Amino acid sequence: MEIAFTPSFEVLDPRFRGLVFPNVHVEKLHTGCRWAEGPAWFAAGRYLVWSDIPNDRMLRWDDTDGSVSVFRQPALNTNGHTVDLQGRLVSCEHRGRCVSRTEHDGSRTVLASHVDGKRLNSPNDVVVKSDGSIWFTDPSYGIDSDYEGDAAPSEIGACCVYRISPDGRHVAKVADGFVQPNGLAFSPDESLLYIADTGATHQAGGPRHIRRFGVVDGHGLSGGEVFAESTNGLFDGFRIDSRGHLWTSAGDGVHCYTAEGQLIGKILLPEAVANVCFGGAKLNRLFICATTSLYAVYLNARGAARPG
Repeated sequence: MEIAFTPSFEVLDPRFRGLVFPNVHVEKLHTGCRWAEGPAWFAAGRYLVWSDIPNDRMLRWDDTDGSVSVFRQPALNTNGHTVDLQGRLVSCEHRGRCVSRTEHDGSRTVLASHVDGKRLNSPNDVVVKSDGSIWFTDPSYGIDSDYEGDAAPSEIGACCVYRISPDGRHVAKVADGFVQPNGLAFSPDESLLYIADTGATHQAGGPRHIRRFGVVDGHGLSGGEVFAESTNGLFDGFRIDSRGHLWTSAGDGVHCYTAEGQLIGKILLPEAVANVCFGGAKLNRLFICATTSLYAVYLNARGAARPG
């Protein structure tokens, strides 16, 4: 007899059964946001930071007591976040039109705001590679209106993906040809970089997929074939577990793909999901930013650690 799963999960392929637990439910940790985004887990403090973009604030959920507090407000309409090799918060700012870092003393350092003398559009999501380089996407969402930033024309005239060198001195374009580049993540061995394109928000019949690139010599990209097409809504932010499964946001929850690009299961939610990250003491808890709320669910999978 096959064991039934809770309504939190939809099994599309038997392989998904090995990644989730029959008796586990998705938990709602907080609600009251306008557009929740960019979760980042801080292991040393056992807390999660995420963005509520239209409300121009960053929130903090504390694992020790379940409390939620305002981490920063105003927050320059921050979107995606990650944690660097030194445990510092790296943020994409819509209104600041930059990638910034919060130092250990709480001060803010701008890491990238211009390329070839022109202002960035509105950095959206960011990842840090094991060599300390920072990779980020730069769509136009934060300058399209005053809702998630400040309405302004694009100085660059394109939406691309960039890399900040490990020493922080150089910002270089690593990929173009996107309508609206969005979430991004490296494979566990960092040989591949996955990048979402949510261009359907700006073009009828536009892209709603994730592309896969090969990482060349640690600092360049090649290829860029479509890895997966969204079957519900848009892909936005995503993360990859230690075995190479990709857990991505979608219109009806979180979709799980194999490393070969096969959709094998879903975590179902009543709200469209924007982004996810692994956290908890064993990195086996998936935190989910979904429109107005923050959710979490325990998985039989662990977030991929950086090589080295």
